[in-house]
Amino acid sequence: MTDANTIPDVQNTKDRRHIAINKVGIKDIRHPIQVKDRSGLVQHTVANFNMYVDLPHHFKGTHMSRFVEILNSHEREITVESFREMMSEMTRLLDAECGHIEMQFPYFVNKKAPVTGVESLLDYEVTFIGVRKNNENCVAIKVVVPVTSLCPCSKKISDYGAHNQRSHVTVNVRTNGFVWIEDIIDIVEKEASCELYGLLKRPDEKAVTERAYNNPKFVEDMVRDVAARLNEDERITAYTLESENFESIHNHSAYAMIVKDKTAG
Repeated sequence: MTDANTIPDVQNTKDRRHIAINKVGIKDIRHPIQVKDRSGLVQHTVANFNMYVDLPHHFKGTHMSRFVEILNSHEREITVESFREMMSEMTRLLDAECGHIEMQFPYFVNKKAPVTGVESLLDYEVTFIGVRKNNENCVAIKVVVPVTSLCPCSKKISDYGAHNQRSHVTVNVRTNGFVWIEDIIDIVEKEASCELYGLLKRPDEKAVTERAYNNPKFVEDMVRDVAARLNEDERITAYTLESENFESIHNHSAYAMIVKDKTAG
């Protein structure tokens, strides 16, 4: 029988190249998680994790198996609370100064169609991004919100109709207080030409088509209007805001981005 104490630990051997590594770890490992929603229910879903630490120049390698051990040590399903705990645990177990965890998962919101009230689920891509540095944890929330945008120029110059497209508005925020995922989604959808729904009947389709036509937005309008709402929210301390319009009359996308740190002078 092999004695574990006699097996060489190659990762812990000295490295002679004197080059530190900023991030080393594992990518795209899936694990069950629980997420509470604003309605008071708990969603059970599966997240993709990326987990990294820094590696000082004198170590040859990190212990990759410990990342998986950390995931499995938090019972079957990870919560937002245990996500924060994992950041401290990871740097401690791997003897690292800096740690980085990304937890990406689909998040579902039950929505009612605007006229008939028929209900359906719409999915959003959500990522929790945790960074531990100088013994402090910083967590950001990134949400990709799909919406409709209608071109103001097309509406202005056309005798009838206007071209529209589906757009992805990506909001990455740091906060100084608790923010529901739905709070971020609401901010974006209220500033779009129109929000999306999983299921629409004919009266609903008429309503959303007309709403978009009456509320045209350039990609520049989209990010500026959402940014104005984020600026007013005192819970949000910093954000990166992007909008990509998947053009319906071009073979390219329109894109805009705003970055703001409200704590800067």
